[in-house]
Amino acid sequence: MQRILGLLIFFIISPIYLIIIIMIYLEDGRPVHFKQKRPGVDNKLFDFYKFRSMKKDTPNVATHLLENPELYLLKVGKFIRKYSLDELPNLINIVRGEIGFVGPRPALYNQDDLISMRTEKGIHKLKPGLTGWAQINGRDEISIEKKVELEYWYLQHKSIWLDVKIFVLTFKLAFVGKNVTH
Repeated sequence: MQRILGLLIFFIISPIYLIIIIMIYLEDGRPVHFKQKRPGVDNKLFDFYKFRSMKKDTPNVATHLLENPELYLLKVGKFIRKYSLDELPNLINIVRGEIGFVGPRPALYNQDDLISMRTEKGIHKLKPGLTGWAQINGRDEISIEKKVELEYWYLQHKSIWLDVKIFVLTFKLAFVGKNVTH
């Protein structure tokens, strides 16, 4: 069901998707998508898609690890990150069945501490999501320990109604660009 809904949403938002593609292409050429290995269910790696918000020559590390991330950020990148539009290609992952709409956000492939902590708590058994409980409760501004604590709470309380609540709150937060630091 989520895969079909993801495809439907992709078609509905395709004009926005196309505009972002054109903006990235005009500013910094191809590729317009950023692809990175991320751990999914049982920590199995898959290709995770986002819109490219950084220049082509940016080192492949988390933004907060760059000495001066602003030097690498595209002009359009700042905007699409603020409103989480860089995440629209995650719909590709939903259609492919690698992530769902709600679940823990996929860790970076090299975030060994986060992956290990999630595995200890059984969170690695959940399908990653476009958004999640930790996303709406702090996103980039919380520690890894707090993120795992929130994800573990989600694991224990998972329900369709909680997922609907998380999804609705995600749109509210994305609309105002809240809790986005990079």
